[in-house]
Amino acid sequence: MKSAAGATVAITGRKDLLVAGLSHHQRVCRSTLVELLENPLTSLMTWLVIGIALGLPLILYVVLQNVSSVSGDWGGKPRVTLYLTQEVTLEVGQAFAREIEQRVDIDETVFVSSTSALQEFQRRSGFGDVLSTLDRNPLPHVIEVVPANSDPIELGKLVAAWEANLLVGNVSVDLEWLERLFALLVFAERLVTALAAVLGLGAMLVMGNTIRLAIENRRQEIEVVKLVGGTDAFVRRPFLYLGFWYGLGGAVIAFFLLQASLFFLATPVEMLAQSYRDDFALQGPGFLGNLLLLVAGSTLGVIGSVLAVSRHLADIEPA
Repeated sequence: MKSAAGATVAITGRKDLLVAGLSHHQRVCRSTLVELLENPLTSLMTWLVIGIALGLPLILYVVLQNVSSVSGDWGGKPRVTLYLTQEVTLEVGQAFAREIEQRVDIDETVFVSSTSALQEFQRRSGFGDVLSTLDRNPLPHVIEVVPANSDPIELGKLVAAWEANLLVGNVSVDLEWLERLFALLVFAERLVTALAAVLGLGAMLVMGNTIRLAIENRRQEIEVVKLVGGTDAFVRRPFLYLGFWYGLGGAVIAFFLLQASLFFLATPVEMLAQSYRDDFALQGPGFLGNLLLLVAGSTLGVIGSVLAVSRHLADIEPA
């Protein structure tokens, strides 16, 4: 502190400015949260609107990811099933499967013996006692093949060659429905992305309108602060934290909506999927996904607040 001609000039160091700035951030952060909690009904209504806007695309995305994980077993490629004739022995069927597996245009080959197929059918169907009374096993040996190339023309050539083979009784190809499935998944991904963008924009507008109302309610306070020399950054700070808490609260609501939806859908979805995968269960976004949800909600809140403050704060000037 220096004195010259009766005047006193205080010099503040950068460290003091930093400490003062951090202290003000902490006070504003706490005070805005307390302000929201003092008006629980109003705050909860805003959080619910934001939470629904964030939760709906998130729920659809998680369901889509679970569907993709089931379809991922095919790796995006069709599966060809070769049903061998009844006369083919186990040794001949295994040798034929090894011969197919050695081809360069085949990615994977799985040989299922007629005995294994019958045991699996007995376990799934519940008719084990009835099937055990049969004189012979009615099921043939099966070879499941995943071609390296899913091109319909090349696949057609493979199927034609196998159909002409005397060891093969029937060939089943699931190419058509699998192509439709993956086309539907691509469409669903784009739909979820578009929906997330629209609802995210809607959440920002809701938060922006809420911040605008808060600015109007503090109009006189802002005029006084500007009159005594308060900077725009100082005036803007409480509203940015307000947007942050709105966004974070909406993300928390979205998280609980997602968990409730997964709990509600878990039983029927798992019952449906058990006929395809015994170990299937609906999976949530995980820790990283939940953390990303909180960050995204907070970021949207801050962005909506910045847009609202930049638009309306400039219109408020001390008379």
